[in-house]
Amino acid sequence: MESISRRQLGGLALVAVTAVAPVVWGSTYAVTHLWLPPDRPLFAGAMRALPVGLLMLAWHRRLPRGDWWWRSVVLGALTMGLFFGLLYVAAVRLPSGLGATLTAVGPLVTMALAWLFLRERAAVATLAASVVGALGVVLLVLQNGAQGSVDVIGVLASVGAVTSASAGFVLTKRWSADEDVIVVTSWQLVAGGLLLAPVALLVEGAPPQLPLSGWLALAYLGLVGSGVAYVAWYRGLASMSAGSVAVVGLLNPVVGVLLGVALLGEPFGPVHAVGMALVLGSVVLAQPQTRRLLASAHSVVLTTGSADAGGGGRTREVRTRHTVEACPSTTSP
Repeated sequence: MESISRRQLGGLALVAVTAVAPVVWGSTYAVTHLWLPPDRPLFAGAMRALPVGLLMLAWHRRLPRGDWWWRSVVLGALTMGLFFGLLYVAAVRLPSGLGATLTAVGPLVTMALAWLFLRERAAVATLAASVVGALGVVLLVLQNGAQGSVDVIGVLASVGAVTSASAGFVLTKRWSADEDVIVVTSWQLVAGGLLLAPVALLVEGAPPQLPLSGWLALAYLGLVGSGVAYVAWYRGLASMSAGSVAVVGLLNPVVGVLLGVALLGEPFGPVHAVGMALVLGSVVLAQPQTRRLLASAHSVVLTTGSADAGGGGRTREVRTRHTVEACPSTTSP
């Protein structure tokens, strides 16, 4: 029982580490809104990736070898370059609520790609959790501005952004089994930043002049929002199924909504609370570790109930006498 308990705790700890990524990513909305110019998303994306990637690369002093040169470019493009570009198009052309709702299909896309590239079959519970979580995201965001016309290009860009990031995560899991997570993350960040920087210059022009608060915000988004978050995310991908990790990512809009309420004064009502409960429940349901833990707890309750019903007073009497003999001081006046 002790070894099983340790394995369960280890699995829960891994889920908690993985959850660091979407929790941090959820904070980027408020940070960007408060301290960064809203019309420079590509500049912010490049600054989130390139500086911290170079720092991590300098720390570990390991350049890509062999196939990892082109793999790093592909992964950097999928998880950052193409992803940020398409997300920018979607943000410009779609209402925020609809854009967030479309990105909530990410877990389903990830599971499909994991089956295609990894031959990884998602459990029925994980599939159900992804649907429940997507519904929760809909309830969270639709009341905060889903009105507006539907733009086909915006919808395609949003779906493309989700597909791009999901493909990058699945390919990272496939290719980096024998590589250090931090090193692989640094290669992706550098490649993604180098791809984004010239596009940002062409589309948005020269970098903006920022106050100290803006540079501190960029430092947070780079060091924590990219460095820490991507390492935590890839730690989870290395040991968990891609589908289970993807459902954890639904915590992103939950944190975004909570910080919007706390820092930006955005509304929060009963529908939001229901949506949040659905998302949190889906994250728990999607993890084999938590399902096993709940099953064990249920089994213990059933076993205890059967023992009490079958053993009667004699069992309770023996347990009481044993307790008194073992701990006589507890019976002293």
